[in-house]
Amino acid sequence: MEELYQLIEEQIRLAGYEGPIDAEGIYHEICDRIEDWELGSYLLLSKQEDSVVFEYRIEVLEDQFNLSYLDIHDGEQFYHVDFDNLARTASRSNV
Repeated sequence: MEELYQLIEEQIRLAGYEGPIDAEGIYHEICDRIEDWELGSYLLLSKQEDSVVFEYRIEVLEDQFNLSYLDIHDGEQFYHVDFDNLARTASRSNV
């Protein structure tokens, strides 16, 4: 699991986000929130701190989930992490 947490954190940093990251916390928050959800695709919003919101695109499968992407909205800044296409993951823009 540590490798997964490191991958999540590395990809977020590659996108340019410099705020606090708790990859293990991200994983457990998703697991806790989707526990009773039906199979399908969902957008999940999670407020991290005052001006920071994480938007997750999640595919809930039979015994697991796929985190397709994470969009981080930090005030006027926007960061996109595409976990489905790791070779093209890092992007940053102003809103």
